[in-house]
Amino acid sequence: MWEQYLLYGPLVARVLYAVYVDGEVKNDDWCLHILMLSGLRALVHQLWSTFSCMLFVNRTRRINQQGVEFDQIDAEWHWDNFLILQTFAASFLYLSFPALANLPIWDIRGVICCLMLHMGISEPLYYWLHRLLHSSSLFQQYHWLHSSKVLHPYTAEHATFLEHILLCVVVGIPTLGTVYIGYGSITLMYGYFLVFDFLQCLGHCNVEVFPHRLFETIPLLKYLIRSPTYHSLHHSDMGTNFCLFMPLYDKLWKTMNTNSWDLQREISSRTNSRAPDFVFLAHVVDVMSSMHSPFVYRSFSSIPFSAKPFLFPGWPIAYMREIVPDLGSPKIRFPVLFAFCFKRHKQTIEDAILKADRIGVKVISLAALNKNEGLNGGGTLFTNKHPDLKVRVVHGNTLTAAVILNEIPQDVDEVFLTGATSKLGRAIALYLARQKVKVLMLTLSTERFAKIQKEAPVDCQKYLVQVTKYQAAQHCKTWIIGKWLMPREQYWAPSGTHFHQFVVPPIIPFRRDCTYGKLAAMRLPDDVEGLGTCEYTMERGVVHACHAGGLVHFLEGWQHHEVGAINVDRIDVVWEAALRHGLKPL
Repeated sequence: MWEQYLLYGPLVARVLYAVYVDGEVKNDDWCLHILMLSGLRALVHQLWSTFSCMLFVNRTRRINQQGVEFDQIDAEWHWDNFLILQTFAASFLYLSFPALANLPIWDIRGVICCLMLHMGISEPLYYWLHRLLHSSSLFQQYHWLHSSKVLHPYTAEHATFLEHILLCVVVGIPTLGTVYIGYGSITLMYGYFLVFDFLQCLGHCNVEVFPHRLFETIPLLKYLIRSPTYHSLHHSDMGTNFCLFMPLYDKLWKTMNTNSWDLQREISSRTNSRAPDFVFLAHVVDVMSSMHSPFVYRSFSSIPFSAKPFLFPGWPIAYMREIVPDLGSPKIRFPVLFAFCFKRHKQTIEDAILKADRIGVKVISLAALNKNEGLNGGGTLFTNKHPDLKVRVVHGNTLTAAVILNEIPQDVDEVFLTGATSKLGRAIALYLARQKVKVLMLTLSTERFAKIQKEAPVDCQKYLVQVTKYQAAQHCKTWIIGKWLMPREQYWAPSGTHFHQFVVPPIIPFRRDCTYGKLAAMRLPDDVEGLGTCEYTMERGVVHACHAGGLVHFLEGWQHHEVGAINVDRIDVVWEAALRHGLKPL
C-alpha cells in the first residue's frame, strides 16, 4: 500500500546529497521544491478530509447525508497517485527547461498573468473537455471512476490516467505560460497549485461552507466560485454544471442546473439536522487507537485497528489531546489528576445522554468503559438521577453475555470464569448454573460469591464453586476471561484450552497449544448502508456485542432502560431478537 512512494526516492536522494555532500540546499533546488509542494498538497487534501468527516461539526450542512461506504473508500484508496504523476511531469519539465530552476521568489505581475490565463484558457478548456468526457462514447471508458456515490475530498482526484494527463495540461497552461511570458516565481508555483487543490477539495467536500447571504450580497460571486452544492448537482445530474471553478461558463453555454442556488440556500440555511434514532457512545482504548477515526485517517479507519509505523509521528499530538483538557493546571499532581479525570469522564457521559434526550435520540448505548460499574453503576447513576429521560440508556451487555454463552459447546460441563463477580461474570455464571454446568468462579471475595450463589435456584447453587487460584483450573479446558491474564496465569490452562473473553483490551495469546476467541461481536445484516469505519479491531461489518445489543433494543422498540445488573431471564430473549433482525454470530 505504500510502495508507490518509493518513486519519490530519486528526489529525496538528490536533496540528501545536497545536504550531506554539497553542505547546503540552494533556494533554487527544484527537487526540494517539488517534494515540499507535494507534501503540502497532500496536507491540503488531508485537512479537507478531516473536515469532511467531522459529522459533529458539519452534520447540519451536509449535502448528501449518506455515509461513505467501504467500496468507495477502497476505490479511492490511491487518490494521491496524481501527486506522483505530477511530480514526474514537473521533474521532466525542470530537466528539459533549465530556466524553470531559476525563478525569483515573488513577482506580482505573475499573479495577474496567471489568473488571466486560468480564467481565459484553463477554465473554458476544462469545461469542454469535461463536457466531452460525459458523452456516451467516452464516459464509460474515461470518466466513470469519478462518479462516486458520496462526494469526499479524495473523490476530486479519483480519475482515470487520461483525465490526470488532461488535468496536467489544464494546470500547466497558467503556470508555464506565466513563466514563459517572464513573470514566473516560486511563490506563484506554490500558490497556484495549493489554491487549485483547495478549491478542488472544497467542491467535493459534501459540506456547504458558503452562507447564502454571501451570494445575495455579492451576486457576481455566483459566477466566479463553484460551491460544494453546485458541484454535487453535477454528480447527481450529469448533464449540468460542468465548470471547473467558475459557473460563468455553465451560464454562458447554458448547462447551469436551475436548482443550483435554491438548493445552496436551503442547505446553508439549515440550523438543525434530523437526530439519529440510535447512538453508540464509544471511547478510545489507548492513544494509538484514538487515531483510528475517519476524521484522522479515513482509509486507515476502514480496516481493523493495528499499530502502524505511520501512526508514531502523530502519537505526541494524540497523547496531548487526551491529557491537556484534563490538566486544568500544571500544578495538579497525578492522584488528583486521576480523580479529576474520573469525575470529568462521568460528567461527559452524562452530558452526552442529556443531549441525546434533548434532540430526540431514542436509544443511546454505552461502550465498555462508559458503563463501568465503578464509574456509573452500569448506567444506573444516570437513570436514577434523571428519572424522566425519554432516551433509553442501554449497556448492551445482555447480548454480550448471550454471544459468549452461545460460543460454548453444548457438551461442556465445566468452565473456569475470571472477572466472576462483575456484571457479565455474574450473568454468565448464573446462566450456566441453570444449565447444570459447573462454574469455577475465581474471586477472593467470599461475600460477593455468596451473594451471586444465592441468586441461583436452590438446586443449581451447587454448580457455582468459588476458587481463589488459577491452579484450580489446571484441568479445565474452557476458560472465560473477564480479567486481564498475564503469561504466567495463562500457563495454568491445560493444552487444548479455548479462551473465551470479555476483557477490554483482549488478552495477548501467549499459548500456541491453546485457542483464543475474540471479543464478543456480531456481524451486521448485509443490507446496512453507509458503513465505512471498522470498530476498533473488528472486521468490516462487525460490531461489538454491546453495540449490537443497543441496536436490538432500538429495533425491538423496548421501552425499558438496560442498565445495572443483567437480567438473566432476558439473555435468550435478546439473543433470539438479534438473530431475527439479521445479526449473525461470527
